[in-house]
Amino acid sequence: MKTIIVIPARLQSTRLPRKVLLDLGGKPVIQRVYEACAKATLHHEIWIAADSPEVMGVCKTFTDHVLMTSPDHPSGTDRIAEVINNVECDLVINVQGDEPFFDAGIIDRLITAMQQSEAAMASVCAPVKDIDELNNPNLVKVITDVNGYAIYFSRFAIPFSRDKQVDDVSVYKKHMGIYAYRSAFLREFITMPVSFLENSEKLEQLRAIENGYKIKMIEVKSIEKGIDTPEDLELARKKIEKNGTL
Repeated sequence: MKTIIVIPARLQSTRLPRKVLLDLGGKPVIQRVYEACAKATLHHEIWIAADSPEVMGVCKTFTDHVLMTSPDHPSGTDRIAEVINNVECDLVINVQGDEPFFDAGIIDRLITAMQQSEAAMASVCAPVKDIDELNNPNLVKVITDVNGYAIYFSRFAIPFSRDKQVDDVSVYKKHMGIYAYRSAFLREFITMPVSFLENSEKLEQLRAIENGYKIKMIEVKSIEKGIDTPEDLELARKKIEKNGTL
């Protein structure tokens, strides 16, 4: 299967505007993400989906694989769907544009999982590390069946423990927003109306589950935090300063 990685790069993010272009150790954040993805081995191409001429121009300084997409897309998923209308592929990996320390080995595991299953899409989870994460509605939780397919995603702690207090939070799994899609499914997915579950939790992957599609989950030991706030950016800068150029 021809596999491409697509990194949506939106200029005006809510909590940290222009974050994809902000400096991180002498390079813009989006370039750091691109270079992290390039360490994967099973993909064929990496594309950046820009939403503005400014982002396009910066990305052109380090890759020719950048496409201008509509600034009016409601989500990164719709932006990626526009890319695969212009770039032929069988499988597409969606990596967020604010993950400069992303482990590229996860991409290879996602590709392998899709090759070995008939799932429409795949994603990633890791053990919850503490009670604050478990109770944080901004950190999405997921439960899976015995075969590793997602049953449900929620902003609440799932499953609910009715009979006793939770002692080991690591049995709960948190979701990481990286996805693999079969291209044919993605084209169909963006035409589906917003589902009841999706609208309730504000999680678009629930649209796939509610419409009967399987999501294969791979589990990793931990998830590196992306850059969402000015504080995250400063921590990332300190990490690069401490460890040297990535």
